[in-house]
This record gives sequence, C-alpha cells and structure tokens, in this order.
Amino acid sequence: MNHDDKRGQDHDMTPEHRIAGILVPVFSLRSPGDQGIGDTFGLIDFIDWAAAHGFALVKTLPVNETGDDNSPYNAISSVALDPCLLRLTPAALPDLPEEAFRRIAGDAALPAGRVDYATVKRLKMQLLRAAFTRFLERCAADRALAATFAAFTAENADWLEDYALHQVVAGLHGGSWASWEPALATPQAARQTLFGGSPEQSAKLAGEIVFHKYVQWEAARQWQRVHDHARERGVFLMGDIPFGVNYHSVDVWAERELFLTDWAGGTPPDGFFAHDEFIRKWGQNWGIPLYDWKRMGADGLKWWRRRVRVARRYFDFMRIDHVLGFYRLYGFPWRPERNDEFLPLSLDEIATRTGGRVPHFFPASDEVPADAARNRATGEALLRALLEEAGPHRLVGEDLGFLPPYVRESLESLGMAGYRIPQWERAPSGALVEGAHYPRLALAMYGTHDHDPLKSLWRTMAESSTQGDVNDLAAICHFAGIPAPEDAGFSPALHTALLAALLRSNAWMAIVQIADVFGWEERVNLPGTSTDANWTWRLPRPFAELAEEGTAPHIRELIAASGRAMPPAAG
Repeated sequence: MNHDDKRGQDHDMTPEHRIAGILVPVFSLRSPGDQGIGDTFGLIDFIDWAAAHGFALVKTLPVNETGDDNSPYNAISSVALDPCLLRLTPAALPDLPEEAFRRIAGDAALPAGRVDYATVKRLKMQLLRAAFTRFLERCAADRALAATFAAFTAENADWLEDYALHQVVAGLHGGSWASWEPALATPQAARQTLFGGSPEQSAKLAGEIVFHKYVQWEAARQWQRVHDHARERGVFLMGDIPFGVNYHSVDVWAERELFLTDWAGGTPPDGFFAHDEFIRKWGQNWGIPLYDWKRMGADGLKWWRRRVRVARRYFDFMRIDHVLGFYRLYGFPWRPERNDEFLPLSLDEIATRTGGRVPHFFPASDEVPADAARNRATGEALLRALLEEAGPHRLVGEDLGFLPPYVRESLESLGMAGYRIPQWERAPSGALVEGAHYPRLALAMYGTHDHDPLKSLWRTMAESSTQGDVNDLAAICHFAGIPAPEDAGFSPALHTALLAALLRSNAWMAIVQIADVFGWEERVNLPGTSTDANWTWRLPRPFAELAEEGTAPHIRELIAASGRAMPPAAG
C-alpha cells in the first residue's frame, strides 16, 4: 500500500497559506447510526460539514486503542487503532451478517448521553467477532482476499505480531503484563508457554491471534477511507501523538529494554492544580515510563519512527503532545499508585526509602547553562529524526506550560509550529501580544481539549472582573479589537469578535474547539482529575442539526474574511 500523501502535490502544506481548523474528538461526534460513540463514518460526515463551513483542517485527539482509564493519551498501544472508533454495521463492515447485527446490536442498551466505554467495548467486540467468522469463510474461498490480508499482516508484522499476542494473553489472564506470571513476562516466553500444549489448544490460540490482526486490518481500512475522503474534500487531517506511552502497554511488555520502567514521567509542581495536595507538593506523576534514549538511538529511533510512520498513513499533520519531553522530562522513582505513600515525606525521607533516588529532571534541569545547551541539542536531534520520517512542517509541537526559554526558538529552527494561546501571550509591557505579531510558524487557539471552551473562559474572566481584577477581561477584548462590554455577558457579537480575532492572526493555523463554534461550555477533559466526565463528552445532537447554533451560520464568512479560505481542490 502506498501511503504517500498525493494531496501534498495538490495543496500547499507550507506555512505560506494560512488555514483554519476545528478540533473535535472522534468519540464526541454524534451521527445517525453510531453505536454509543463517535466513529470513523461520523468523522467522514464531519469532514463534509467542516469543508462546507470553510475549514481546511480537522484535528482529532489520539485514536490509538485505550486502556481501562479510556484516556486517548494513555493508550495500550502506540500504533494499534482503537476498535471503539469503528463503525460496525453491515453497510460499513460487509463481513457482518444482517442477522447477527440485529441480534447483537438490538440487545445493546446504549446511553443517549456520555460515552459508556464498558458497554461500547463489549458491543463492538461482539460485532467484530461475528464479522470475523464470515471473514474466515470468505478468505477460504477467495485467494485474493486472503492475499490482501496476508500482505497487511506482513507489512505491519514489526508491531502487529506482538500486539495480537498481547491481546490474547490479556484476554486469558486479564490485568497488566506487570501482574502476569514469569512464563508470560515477554512475547518470547508467552509464545513458548501458550503454544506448548495440545494441537487443539494451539490452533484455538492461533485463531485468536488472527482475530486481533483482523480487527486492526479493518481499522486500517476504515481510517484509510477517512483519509481518502478528506483528500477528496480538500481537508487536511491532524492527528495527535502523545509523548509518553502507557506503562501497561504492549510496547513496554514487548520492548522493555527501551524503557526505564522504574521511573515514572510527569511534571514538577507548577501551582496550577491547587485542589490536589500531591501535585502542589511534588508535581504530576503521569506514570509513563521514561525512555532509554541511548537504547532507542542504537537502532536509529526505530520505535519512534514507526509511531510517526503509521500515523502518517491516516493524517497529514501530527501534533506531538508535550514536545518538551524530548528536551528533558521530570521523573519520579515510584509509580502513581504509591503517591499517597510518598506525599508526607521529605526529600531526605524519600531518598532513604528509594535507595537515594528522588524526583528530578532527566537528563538534567535547565538551571545550569551547559545542561540547558545539552538538553536543547538532544531534543533537536531527536525531533530531526522524526521530521525525517514525517516530512517538512508536518509535526506540530505542543509547547504549553512552563518552558525553558530556548524551546520556542528551537522548534522554529526545526520548522515545527508551536502554540500561541492569545490570553497567555504577553508582551514585556504586560499587554497581550496582538495576533498580527504572531510568528507565521505557529498554531493559534484559545484552548486545547485540556482547557475551558471560550464561553467558559469568558465567564471566568467576567467573574474575576466583578472582584476587581479586570486585566484579563480588558486584555482579551483588546486582542479582539473591541471595547469591554458593560454587562460582561457572552453575547453573539462578542462570540463572533473573539473568533474573528483568532482567525485574523498571522499564525499559520488557527484552530477552534468545536464547542467554540457553537458557544458551548462542556469540557473534554479536566487535567489533574480522574472522573467519569473525562473523555466521555458527546455533542448534544448530530452536527447536521446544529446549523443555526452559535457562529455556525456565518463561520464560513469569518474564515473567508480572515484570508484563510480553503485552497481549491485539484481537478
């Protein structure tokens, strides 16, 4: 399969042409025929909606297979696609018999509100197994189909073999590889253990392995269809690659030597999460294993290059979440499950308990100029390798938070766009930087999936102004080129003015959350918390029914007026 992006020949993918984008999590989409969660076919319909409204780019969150916490930023595989995001109907999946679909889907009690992942995962696995039975029958009679499937498995063998085996072991023993017996501790050991029994048992396990390969084959087919459709509509797709990988992932199980599993990555205390005592004192312990960059570099960063290469099959641009991690990362010498144990301790007490290890930056902080220079050089070398795999300007660095002063300059030197959040961009005078002064190599938006939508942001600023702090309210109005309204309400005129100001900026990409188009306040995720509200929000109705809400009726005119009109599609 040739995954080269022909649209790169048809459209300008360089920062010379400013574009407008919209951010929507795939799971949040709602469309006729979906199965309790947004899916690939809903995204195809949304691409049509986005194109009709003038957006040249649709950005998603990561679409890799999630674990028990359902976070797309904590997936169980760095490359395997999430089966939950597939449309599994007979029309979308020809292998699925109508009778089986009616029997299985008819019994499913799918909630009308937020995503119920347990129900959705159970339903979709049942549908995929019904389809798999027919697929095997077709392969037995259709040599061309069997050859196509074999070609897919061979092309992706470097990750698919271990992934499928991991899923089989997880299905048999549950939990994480960290709790499995030594005979299952590695893929090599697991193969010997599982296939050392009777021929009947081995055949059954081999069939299970083929099933999980089939799931990924179908996922790849559906996502390729999404990408092809976006090309036809002249819409770019931007995916998202988290910096870290789940400690309990197939990646760590299969390639343990690439990770420092006795260290957990995160951030030092930053003052943003006053509600959490541990974060206030020690920082955020994400639990992701640190990378052994020396071991990864020994084979030319094969693991990281594979992540980028697979993502590029389905996306034109890729956002690297927490790009700062390539320069240096904060590490904890304990897993998050032990946070409560270490919370009351001092650094000396921690060192006593951990054999001298305490939380610190890897490889070092930036406080010493020589260390900062080394961190910068290390990060740039790593990112250059990924850019070689992705292509010029295709990687965007999420560079938010407390940054060393060299990071933005470094990203620019690499040709990578970084973020500009208007309400955070301050000139030396303290005033907000005007959008016209943003660098061209930048992505501008009022907030990511981790932040309040625009209406909530405005309400928070308005509440602060009633308490005597009017700086933020006045500043954002100045950015938008409008006087602060007397009643501080979020009016349609204000809503339009704020979006227009973002779109007018000089930044290459101006992206709005879908909530900001319609004037909603619901959040996708609240960082520093673990609740059922995270990663479960869905649109209140199918987007086709939302034509008259918020700025939707005139967003195309706003985009055109800003000079971000979509380039004409070739042909």
